[in-house]
Amino acid sequence: MEESWRHTLSEGAAAVGVPLGKVELERFALYHRELLLWNRRINLVSEQTSREIVIRHFVDSLTPLPWIERPDGLLIDLGSGGGFPGIPLRIALPALRLTLVESSRKKTSFLAHIVRTLCLDNVTIIRERVESLIGEPACAGAFDTLLSRAAFKLPELLRMASFFLKPGGLLIAQKGPDPQEEMEEAETISTTAGMIRAACRDICLPFTDISRKLIIYKRLSG
Repeated sequence: MEESWRHTLSEGAAAVGVPLGKVELERFALYHRELLLWNRRINLVSEQTSREIVIRHFVDSLTPLPWIERPDGLLIDLGSGGGFPGIPLRIALPALRLTLVESSRKKTSFLAHIVRTLCLDNVTIIRERVESLIGEPACAGAFDTLLSRAAFKLPELLRMASFFLKPGGLLIAQKGPDPQEEMEEAETISTTAGMIRAACRDICLPFTDISRKLIIYKRLSG
């Protein structure tokens, strides 16, 4: 059974442009095991089968990777939950310096456990509401990339990104197949927020008919 989902992960990741080596696959195997164990006690993911977790969480989390311009830069993941997309991206990008923001005490306990278990360095976990970090000097203009996987509406993310990102930094929002209303609302405030839309990409998760959109904004200089 494990060999089957490992093959799904390897093939699925390659299909979205992210080849995984032996070390990365071993770390995903540990992540997968611990996720299932902890999911019996706290609600980390709703999917129950190995294949669902691999495709809907691991592979889906890797889809932004080809658009990350600074693979050795500072990335902040807002509303990390069970670690998605930040932990899979950190597994695939060993030089990435990652900050995970999650308000749930139980979920941050899991995040701290999985970071230790996977021996991931340069990972910071902040148990706080994102709104409470706005205005903190240490976070202002500190990050090269900001990601969020369906945790916030796009207009909210633009305002957050304008605070957290360095000039030229990227917001990569992972959305469902039809976020048109959010996109239209975001466009009305993008200039005020100092952000400009750089790209919008349609993603189809491998081995499924599940569609996603990646919406990418860049923070303007000045």
